[in-house]
Amino acid sequence: MNKLCGYIKEQAEINFLNLETALKTYDRNAPVCGAPGWRYAYHTIHSADKWFFDPNEYEEPSFHEEGMDNPDDPCDVVLSDEELLCYLNEVRLKTRDYLEGLTDGMLYEKPGNCSFTRFELVLLQFRHISFHTGMINGQTVERTGRFPVYSGAVIRQGLYDE
Repeated sequence: MNKLCGYIKEQAEINFLNLETALKTYDRNAPVCGAPGWRYAYHTIHSADKWFFDPNEYEEPSFHEEGMDNPDDPCDVVLSDEELLCYLNEVRLKTRDYLEGLTDGMLYEKPGNCSFTRFELVLLQFRHISFHTGMINGQTVERTGRFPVYSGAVIRQGLYDE
């Protein structure tokens, strides 16, 4: 039985849903720690794309520019919210497929030449996604006075907590 992987799948979906809600409610150009909000959104999605699986066996998306994943580094590429949501969906599906093939026993293994176990990689991304989703949502609350819906144990509907 793969009980742990089942829990991981459920929580991964909720993490991606919360990030999606943040992207549907934020001001993409409002500063988050000195960078436009969309750069933190990209940073978060890119990190999930790279670090959920095996960061040593990773191919950058076609639109990626060197340093683009670091919001502090300047870049010439500007992604629209539609492109960010599309990328988020691609990463969500990639993660879902990956988790479907994962067993509880595999969580203790280190993929390839990675220094982390699969379980550590999952936990690192859960923390990272939640942290940056909170940063983006904080910017939204500050700007609008409205709190984006945040799902936890229960999936909630809508965009704002009203």
